[in-house]
Amino acid sequence: MEPTTLQQAILYFADPVNCREYLVARRWPMGVTCPRCGSKNVLFLEKYNRWHCREKHPSPQFTLKTGTVMEDSPIGLDKWLMALWMVVNCKNGVSSYEIAKATGVTQKTAWFLDHRIRLMLEDEYRDKLSGTVEMDETFVGGKLKNMHKSKKPKGTGYSGRAVGAMAKTIVVGMLERNGRVRAGVVEERTREVLHSLAAEHIEAGSTLVTDEWGGYKGADFQHEVVNHAVEYVNGLVHTQGIENFWSLLKRGLNGTYVSVEPYHLFRYIEEQAFRYNNRKLTDAQRFDIATRGMVGKRLTLAELTGKTGEASA
Repeated sequence: MEPTTLQQAILYFADPVNCREYLVARRWPMGVTCPRCGSKNVLFLEKYNRWHCREKHPSPQFTLKTGTVMEDSPIGLDKWLMALWMVVNCKNGVSSYEIAKATGVTQKTAWFLDHRIRLMLEDEYRDKLSGTVEMDETFVGGKLKNMHKSKKPKGTGYSGRAVGAMAKTIVVGMLERNGRVRAGVVEERTREVLHSLAAEHIEAGSTLVTDEWGGYKGADFQHEVVNHAVEYVNGLVHTQGIENFWSLLKRGLNGTYVSVEPYHLFRYIEEQAFRYNNRKLTDAQRFDIATRGMVGKRLTLAELTGKTGEASA
């Protein structure tokens, strides 16, 4: 019987055969196929815990990790699956230090493992949000007074007051009332940026509910506004849903992860959005969905740490 709790998961996935059968059923529900050529003409080599493709092409042998976010990882599937269970089912997230202690790996290894798991949880956003959609923005980051002098924005003085995007990272979110949430990092919250995001993610004919921020004015939707200087709820006109998501996000960032670089923030947002969007499911169901996101994704340590010519981590 497949596990439904963390304790059961630890015992169940301690058996390599259970790990293999669980993931094979989700990666190849119609039968194992070669990830390089797509052929079903494969032979399982039980002694080596891998498959051999009988078609003629380079590297005919492959494992469950080949072509997934786990490729080239020396970490066993038992630890991968245990860490994944913890990440997708801990409401406020789980730090790399906790993962390291629980799985017996180093903190650096656990940190890399966590980020590859977050890649598995990213939503491809195939369908647009519809109905009544709440849209809001928030600021994530520390206070200016706590910043090192070398990182303090020039011209802000030393009052300690955070001045919008100059001191914090801007995150914009959209929540389908009683449904899904989408959120991401933006460089500015101008009308052009906000209108573009709304058009990209919200279905035409939907009702857009926002606060009084001027950047939302003129959007191509039926637009309802709640003025937070006067009230927070006016019947069904409110942004309480997306603000609840901000509360959950910041609880994880401030209480669990403590210090998150802006360069990596979008990954933590995706993690929290995954848990929120699957909040009505059981732990086992969330885990099942997460494992199906492992195929066709790759994140190397060089990419993660910005050593491939990208921005510094």
